[in-house]
Amino acid sequence: MALSNRLALPLRPALAALRQAAPGQRRGLSTPSGPGHTLDLRGIFPPLTTPFSPTQEVDYARLEGNLHRYASIPFRGLVVLGSNGEYPYLAPHERLQMVSCVRRALPRDRLLLAGSGCESTQATIELTVSMAEAGADVALVVTPCYYRGAMTSTALVQHYTEVADASPIPVVLYSVPANTGLDLPLEAVIALAQHPNILGIKDSGGDITRMGLMVHKTRQEDFQVLAGSAGFLLASYALGASGGVCALANVLGAPLCQLDHLCREGRWQEARDLQHRLIEPNVAVTRRFGIPGLKKAMEWFGYYGGPCRAPLAPLSPPQVEELRGTFSTNSWL
Repeated sequence: MALSNRLALPLRPALAALRQAAPGQRRGLSTPSGPGHTLDLRGIFPPLTTPFSPTQEVDYARLEGNLHRYASIPFRGLVVLGSNGEYPYLAPHERLQMVSCVRRALPRDRLLLAGSGCESTQATIELTVSMAEAGADVALVVTPCYYRGAMTSTALVQHYTEVADASPIPVVLYSVPANTGLDLPLEAVIALAQHPNILGIKDSGGDITRMGLMVHKTRQEDFQVLAGSAGFLLASYALGASGGVCALANVLGAPLCQLDHLCREGRWQEARDLQHRLIEPNVAVTRRFGIPGLKKAMEWFGYYGGPCRAPLAPLSPPQVEELRGTFSTNSWL
């Protein structure tokens, strides 16, 4: 018996109950409701940073402080253990404690997506099951990439199929080529969209044509496309994306939720004006300065950013000034 089937057997009743629950209601720009999935991903999800103490230990008290402030922003949910959470630098027990801590603080009407992608299918299945037990609603599974030359469409479809077969919670595919050097092929996404336990994809590549094709080619499936960055959020919504997982939401969560609202109301000129003001800050906390820049910007808006875990280095004073200038010139500071 395949590993995925062995692990999945005790989970079948829970998965069946999940599939039989009443379908969620979707409106506006999101994908039409289908008969299988019950979770609606419409809206904004910040991919949480992991707060560290000066000695680089996970600071759960600081995490709870940030969560308390985020509770006043109308996020659809939170993502823990994504790229911005320094996921590769966390020990397995830290990953599970992060999920448990966020779950305790998160209202039940908000979704918790947890990163569970590993390099092997076996490890991904085991961690996905553990994330579900810790309280995650959805598993966010990044593409395995260490042997990326061998990561053909066939290999990736097999990997995600086995993970989704075994997972007690829905799976969201995660393509982030800037970090992995690997784009999840469009044909693989289309094939995987047919799986009853694969809910959608977070696409961080920024190729709007590709995202539009994903929406178009999966329109008959219960499959939702999430923009992986605030820089192309409006364009993604215009093509039918359901929501966004945006690093900038850690800093400017309310404006991003406002952009989401404007797009759903069809107030495109206001949405365009707001989107323009978000592009440069988004580039600054992603491609330009990365997680150290994101954490520094959080501090200016009343959140705890703190240090990164080595070998990620803090910004230099000139970089800090450049980052501050980017937010100031766009009227955020």
